[in-house]
Amino acid sequence: MYVPDHFKEENTEKLHQYIRDYSFGLLVIADAEGIEANHVPFHLSSEDDSSLGTLQCHLARNNPAWQRIENNGAVLAIFQGPDAYVSPSWYPSKAETGRAVPTWNYLAVHVEGRARVIQDPVWLKDHVCQLTAQHERGRAQPWAVDDAPADFTDRLVKAIVGIEITIESLTGKLKASQNQPERNRTGVKAGLKSESTPSANAMSRFIR
Repeated sequence: MYVPDHFKEENTEKLHQYIRDYSFGLLVIADAEGIEANHVPFHLSSEDDSSLGTLQCHLARNNPAWQRIENNGAVLAIFQGPDAYVSPSWYPSKAETGRAVPTWNYLAVHVEGRARVIQDPVWLKDHVCQLTAQHERGRAQPWAVDDAPADFTDRLVKAIVGIEITIESLTGKLKASQNQPERNRTGVKAGLKSESTPSANAMSRFIR
């Protein structure tokens, strides 16, 4: 991913939070068979301060992608935050010089690492419990895996395989009009807030 210095995000804590906030990502495999991408929810573990953390996800056992990972552990995980079109009309400088063109603001995090396939049912059950708790947290009546009959969930666990990725590099890009003067950034923030889409409203919060 091309990342100019003014859009680069290198703070590991922030990058981890972005992954947690936008945890439905893209698992990309590239090998001699070609390139394949699967859309999956991820769980991030960063308990060890000496590392960049680990990502966990799972694939259907019928999905042959996990066998490719077993043969070649290098993977890329992509996380996409809010994005929005930026109109030149939001720049006060446009009225003065006319030197403005449309652009797009967005947040993206790329994770490269080595993946291993896990078929241990205990690990898989713990993984789906963690993943569920991550998304049920904060609900008035959070659902837990143990709320379902054990024989039912055990059958479902047998139908998946786990993927654990040791993170080797994190690349973050936050394009939020940082290359514009303050008055233009103020105009972009107001313009995004006025839009009707949730993504534009969310993007406005990243404009400083």
